[in-house]
Amino acid sequence: MGKTALAIRWLHRHLDAFPDGQLHADLGGHSTADGGGPVTADAVLEAFLVALGAPSIPPGTAQRAALWRSLTAKLKLAVLLDDAASATQVRPLLSAGLSVLTVVTSRTSLTGLRVEGARGYRLEGLSTGSALELLAVGGGVRVGRERRAAREVVRLCGRLPLAVGLASAHLALRPHRSVSMLVRYLSQGQGVADTLRVNGESVIRTALDMSYGLLPPGPARLYRRMGLLPTDRYDSFLLAAVFPEDVRSAVSGHRSEAAVRVADAAVHTLVEANLLKETGPDVYEFHTVVRSHARRLGEERADVERRDVLNRLVDWCLATAAVAEDVLVPGHRLPGYDDLLHAVAPTPLDGPQEALRWLDTRRSALMGAVRHCAREGRHAHCWRLTDVMWPLFLRFRPTQLWIEAHRLGLDAARRCGARQGEGRMLTSGAIGLRAAGEYPEAAQWYRQALDMATDDGDPRLQAQAVNGLGHICLLTHRLDEARGYFETALRLREAIGYRRGAALSRRRLGETLLAGGDMTGAARCLRRALHELRSLGEDYEATRALALLGHVLCLAEDHDKGVRRLRQARAGFRAGGAAHSEHWEGRCLEWLGAAAESRGDRAEAALHYKAARKLFRRLDLTDAGRLDERLSRL
Repeated sequence: MGKTALAIRWLHRHLDAFPDGQLHADLGGHSTADGGGPVTADAVLEAFLVALGAPSIPPGTAQRAALWRSLTAKLKLAVLLDDAASATQVRPLLSAGLSVLTVVTSRTSLTGLRVEGARGYRLEGLSTGSALELLAVGGGVRVGRERRAAREVVRLCGRLPLAVGLASAHLALRPHRSVSMLVRYLSQGQGVADTLRVNGESVIRTALDMSYGLLPPGPARLYRRMGLLPTDRYDSFLLAAVFPEDVRSAVSGHRSEAAVRVADAAVHTLVEANLLKETGPDVYEFHTVVRSHARRLGEERADVERRDVLNRLVDWCLATAAVAEDVLVPGHRLPGYDDLLHAVAPTPLDGPQEALRWLDTRRSALMGAVRHCAREGRHAHCWRLTDVMWPLFLRFRPTQLWIEAHRLGLDAARRCGARQGEGRMLTSGAIGLRAAGEYPEAAQWYRQALDMATDDGDPRLQAQAVNGLGHICLLTHRLDEARGYFETALRLREAIGYRRGAALSRRRLGETLLAGGDMTGAARCLRRALHELRSLGEDYEATRALALLGHVLCLAEDHDKGVRRLRQARAGFRAGGAAHSEHWEGRCLEWLGAAAESRGDRAEAALHYKAARKLFRRLDLTDAGRLDERLSRL
């Protein structure tokens, strides 16, 4: 990280403040065994006393420390203690002089020195601009010519001064190598830690190996196991779930509480060693380079340990995704399949905003768990996990992940004979295919679900499949067919008392009437759907109905009422509560723009269109393109 270089540079800049001199000692905190390990305080004190001209050197550490404090009591002196192993090693070297500045560098946090009045500074990586400047020392004009590739090199190096400096030296040594080629070089194999070398030695890996070698057994095992997880964010409940069973069982108390307590103690050790950093309340992350080192160590273990870690990840994903599902879509879960959800304690989620944030930031872990289940033949876990991930698909619309998860989930449900699971995978997966514009395949999945429902006499699944077929007809402008499907789904759902489903079918029916130009009928359906969904506490679905109603009213020449409802809906989608949705916020903005354009207010229309385009550029390029067209016509 450049701790020593920074400390030396700072001290050199302030030479005038320390007229009695500067002392420097390498404490060897991370020396190899061949190097003799950390230097003792006794040896450092002897060297310091000699440097200060002490006429004789006392024999013991306590006596030497006392003489050191006496000699420096009135001096203006700077002392650099480099690469300290522990607070215990440093403490005898502290001066009593009020004008003596002691600067200590270490790979560990040395929290024990804070009671001595020390102030801690944790160094982060270089800024991107500074890292690019360092890379250009060796890369020259190639860095400016291939700016995007240079930024990727800096990212792969984690903006670590040592790693970026080695990459710069690599380019200097290979003057004909492009920066893009260096990106490919660093992206392959074991990553930056093993790839960038000096005289054949992987210096970054060596440094990390030294830090890892000082860890106690428990934190070392957790470090390796964390490296195997397909995520870059960790919390205590996830780490408790993947902690080795033999370590967890050795702690008394309630099992889940004991596991969290043990994991937290191990995490504290990793944070203290600067191998892990805390980035939020109970949120931890590896540095990019450190993570690749942890992964390499984890992959060196036996296959049985790797499977155990990923199986525990699956249990945690199931448990916590089920909590998010309960918060966001409480009526979604299939009955009778909860036995897999209680293997480990879930991460607590305090309300809709936290549930959405957890789903959004844990996508890679969730999808990694689904893939692992498919590979390992854990069929019930595979389709069940895909099913409880429904709020992620519904709110964030990651279509490729959505389709992949449901393809795997459908195959898994069929392999384990879970008939209800197969039906749910078909209908939910068809929505993902439909969202991706894969209408023929989506219709095929819905028809398979409809055939199953007919054979099994399952009116709920039958209504879901019919409703889905109606939506495809709506999207492909076959409005008469769409209306017939939605009316059939509505009758089926009302017959079995499925109020939520009936309200959703009625909302789709309102959209169909809107597409056909029947504004009065559309408004009537949407008002009733809105009332039903609000009475059921379905905030997200009710806000969607509100937005559609506002759009209909604007088109029906009731401009003021329509705009009020659209603004109200946009506020709901924008807030951090249960109705939060950037996709639907963008739709509200687009409709507000259209309403302003219809009234001849081109300036306001442009503001709304640009705001909608900004959102859609992150979500769906097709939608963003449509906004570009609207703006070009203003």
